[in-house]
Order: sequence, then C-alpha cells, then structure tokens
Amino acid sequence: MHVIDPAELSPAPGMHPQDIRTLKMLEAIEAEPARSQRDLARRLGVSLGLVNAFVKQLAEKGYFKVSRVPKSPARYILTPQGALEKTRLTSEYLEFSYNFYREARRKLRRVLATLASQGTRDVVFYGTGNVAEMAFICLQEVPLRLQAVVGDGDCPEKFLGYEVQRPEQVQWAGVEKVLITGTMPVEEALERLLGLGLARERIVLL
Repeated sequence: MHVIDPAELSPAPGMHPQDIRTLKMLEAIEAEPARSQRDLARRLGVSLGLVNAFVKQLAEKGYFKVSRVPKSPARYILTPQGALEKTRLTSEYLEFSYNFYREARRKLRRVLATLASQGTRDVVFYGTGNVAEMAFICLQEVPLRLQAVVGDGDCPEKFLGYEVQRPEQVQWAGVEKVLITGTMPVEEALERLLGLGLARERIVLL
C-alpha cells in the first residue's frame, strides 16, 4: 500500500514560506492597521523578534508606512506598492493551493483505487478535516462505501451528513479498513487505533 508522504503533496516549484508570511502580514495590516506586533506574531505563528525584523524589512521595501502617534499604538498603512505586492502574492498563493489540492486528490484517488482493487468494499474515516473532505470527494469516484466517520477529542458532531461517532461506539470487528484522515499526528492516531485492537494491516495512512 502506498503511503502519502506530506512532502509529495507539494507542487514543484512551491511557494516560498517567506512569500506566504509576507502575504499574511500584508493581509493582517490591511485588515487592522493598528494591530500590535505581538498580535502579528500570534497570527503568523512566529516569534515577536522575527515579526519586528520582518516589519522593518517590509517597511524598507516600501510595502507600508509606519505612523506613530504619542500614547497610541503604531499604525501600519499599506502603500500602493504594498497593495500591488499583496495582489501578486494572492494570485501566486491561489495557484499554489490549486496545484496542491489537485496533486493531493490524485494521490488519494490512487490509494482508494488500490483498496478497491484489493477487494475492499467499506472504509471508515478516523478524523475530520481537510484530508477527510478530499478523501470523501475521491470516494465518489471509486467503488467504495464510507461506513462511518470516527472522531476523537474536539471534533464536530456531523461531518458531510454523517454523524461523527466516538471510538467506543464503533464495532471495530466489522471494519475492513480505517483511513487516518484527521489532524491528529499520524503516530498518535496509529497508536490509538492499535490500542483499540485493530490489526496494523487494517489501518491505512494517507
């Protein structure tokens, strides 16, 4: 069985992480000019020191101006040049996302088609999220049936019309294959399923 490596899902060439950070920074500044650097760091998921250096770098490039008023937070004002750069990066990001989605769907379809060719009829999704949504779409293109959707921890009650069941609600003895489709780390999900008594060959990593 082919296991989808996350690295395989990235189209080549991919979008540089710094370009993505620049886009997110410009979007955040446009949405809320008075946003603090601490808020920007939290939103971008990076350190405060890195945001400080990044703000200086983008300001030097002329993407925004910094307006300072005594006793008030600094305001970051997007310049016409910054707006043009945001538009360019948005277009690049959309193309990157489309290529990523198309490649992920291709690989998911291949995994599901292999299962079907091996005689599998029913599958269970373990986890909800973007991967589960893509897998559900691909499932419509192969002779497989979604038997159940199972979720652990903080998960929705419904997923694409299916009631999300807790692991203890599932009759695992009657499950042919389980696809790990959630956001939980794969190793943790695998350990959890093995702990429920599933044989390793019945668990499919995506």
